[in-house]
Amino acid sequence: MATRRNPTARQVRLGTELRKMRDAAGLKATEAAALLGANSAQMSHIEFGIAGVSEERLRRLAAHYACADEELIDALVAMAADRTRGWWEEYRGVLPQVFLDMAEAEHHATFLREVVITHVPGLLQTPDYARAVFDYPVPGLPMSELEPRVEHRMKRRAVLERGNPTPYETIVHEAALRILVSDRQVARAQLVEILGEIERGHTTVRVIPFAREGFAGAGVEMVYAGGPLPQLDTVLRDAPHGTAFIDAQSQLTRFRALLNKLEKAALDPVPSRDFIHRITKEL
Repeated sequence: MATRRNPTARQVRLGTELRKMRDAAGLKATEAAALLGANSAQMSHIEFGIAGVSEERLRRLAAHYACADEELIDALVAMAADRTRGWWEEYRGVLPQVFLDMAEAEHHATFLREVVITHVPGLLQTPDYARAVFDYPVPGLPMSELEPRVEHRMKRRAVLERGNPTPYETIVHEAALRILVSDRQVARAQLVEILGEIERGHTTVRVIPFAREGFAGAGVEMVYAGGPLPQLDTVLRDAPHGTAFIDAQSQLTRFRALLNKLEKAALDPVPSRDFIHRITKEL
């Protein structure tokens, strides 16, 4: 059973789901390992995404765990069988692992919903806007690290530009549209890019204006990535230690409700488009 040095977030998620299934069955890791003719260390490697699992072994575990959810089992089998080495792999060893995990999560998502307050969503950023964002922290990044970050961010847009684009909805606060991360020329080009993406028809943008009363969600930013089944959804949130991938069912339920609440605070898509038009003319 080959092991991985750095499992991806998707590989870790598969192991997590298998561990949840085992816990629901009330079995210990040693008991599950015995079903596969393995030891507890090997079982631990599977459940932490360090080692892969074949379809035959996965279905055997599901049967012994008395899991009757065939859709879930099939979805996990598909995850286990996936050997996709997407474009993001060329950045392995160049960018932090979380950059690759983000791109992989977006690639496999059945839909994407995002909330941003202070920056334009990464999937909609222009190169100049992204460069200004990445170049701002102190100390600044050398060009050898800055440019790969910008390139990677631009390539993430593949999910919106491929033949079967991923449905993408974003809620953007007016602050993100007005903050000049660079100069006015870059800001205007960025808003024009957003309007162009709206016109292409795969992206829905809703704006929360400064004037909106009763909005106390300025601290909420997230990417909600839909899975093949609701229980395989994932929420991605930036945290002080890095991007957190959240998959606990209680948390997913909470974030779904929060997204719906934020959507009610935002303008509808057409008024939002017109709102962005007006800001563009002001620049």
